[in-house]
Amino acid sequence: MYIGIEILLGKKLHAVLENGTILSSKLKWNIDDGICGMKTLDWDSLLGSYCCFVFVCSAAMKNSSENGSPVKLEGKYMAILVCWLLGNGCLFSWNSMLTIEDYYGNLFPRYHPSRVLTLVYQPFALGTLAILAYNEAKINTRKRNLLGYSLFFLSSLVVLVVDLATSGKGGLGTFIAICAMSGAFGVADAHVQGGMIGDLSLMCPEFIQSFLAGLAASGAITSALRLITKAAFENSTDGLRTGARLFFAISTVFEFSCVLLYAFVFPKLPIVKHYRSKAASEGSQTVTADLVAGGIQALPNEGAEEDPKRLERRSNKQLFFENKDFAAIMFLIYALTLSIFPGFLSEDTGKHSLGSWYALVLIAMYNVFDLFGRYIPLIESLKLKSRRGLLIATIARFALVPAFYFTAKYGDQGWMILLTSFLGLTNGYLTVCVLTVAPNGYKGPEQNALGNLLVLFLLGGIFAGVTLDWLWLIGKGW
Repeated sequence: MYIGIEILLGKKLHAVLENGTILSSKLKWNIDDGICGMKTLDWDSLLGSYCCFVFVCSAAMKNSSENGSPVKLEGKYMAILVCWLLGNGCLFSWNSMLTIEDYYGNLFPRYHPSRVLTLVYQPFALGTLAILAYNEAKINTRKRNLLGYSLFFLSSLVVLVVDLATSGKGGLGTFIAICAMSGAFGVADAHVQGGMIGDLSLMCPEFIQSFLAGLAASGAITSALRLITKAAFENSTDGLRTGARLFFAISTVFEFSCVLLYAFVFPKLPIVKHYRSKAASEGSQTVTADLVAGGIQALPNEGAEEDPKRLERRSNKQLFFENKDFAAIMFLIYALTLSIFPGFLSEDTGKHSLGSWYALVLIAMYNVFDLFGRYIPLIESLKLKSRRGLLIATIARFALVPAFYFTAKYGDQGWMILLTSFLGLTNGYLTVCVLTVAPNGYKGPEQNALGNLLVLFLLGGIFAGVTLDWLWLIGKGW
């Protein structure tokens, strides 16, 4: 009986044992017929076959190493840190604007700035991301993210310049200028949040988790800074304005730092180059410019002619229908959260002993627990992976609506702080669970597309939430 052995190793080596010959696209040896060409099956021939197999594996590993495949992927922890900083940069400017709502509330008392600025922000973010998500396969991710961070930087600078130019005076013209910058933040967010989450979806889950934790950290950091500046400048003549200017000065410098990090540091990390090279080998065109920035020329699609299906990918429509439950979860998470935060917490919680500090404390507690919730899924046993479980948990959160209503009406500030903390905790936890579980099992280009789709539904939920937030004003003169 004749026995042929076929070995496939990492798409680098395709060896067929036949009549004592091993053939490969890279390697070719003639091996003694007595060792590997077997007419009969006995222990000696089995031992010979095993030796032959080990020899082929060793040669394949050596060949892979010589072709530049990293044996050990370096830079993982640096990449996690950079992702965290870039996540901060994605929302730092916007959170700065939200956190100084007491300043804008004092400057524009007739215009409900905490609600209007959010309502202006969202259509720009949602509309821009819808266009970008539809065309994501054709878009240069590097240019997209750099444009987003640059727009954050320039918009933060303009907010600071407007305040200096008007000497901190209110009025409709100044409010319109601030609203325009809020819209610019929305456009920047659509570029960066969708682009980064799509890009990180084709890498390891820790990168997405770190980026999402950075998003929450920006809120926690800005809240802490606001409490410090309020305490430091509360008794000064122009304390609110001084704190606001400091905020946007810090924001401007930080956003410029993010431009530099993404442009010159992130693409050169070995582990990032590895994942992007893998995505390129699967047909992704969005990573080409980042590969070049990392010192790797565009990779040829090796094996495309032999196996055309390897470069095929699901369409956005197919990805949506396969993940419609995840999309619904993302929408519902943020529709609920933004129907309460920040508008309701800023204006509708009643009067309590904390006075003007009360809204700031509530926003700070939300941001801190949102950040904490995004680290819980790092403990594998606490990470919720079931689609049904995630959907049930998301729907159960809607019990918070009557809880907030009755607490604001009848409860004290302790219960309100507890509810706000739970709102933030569940928001962060569920967000990380969905965005780290959903991309599993897809090719690089599909993971990028799915990341963009889920962020689109996230922003859709935010838009629905900030619209529903106005319902809290029913019966209060509106």
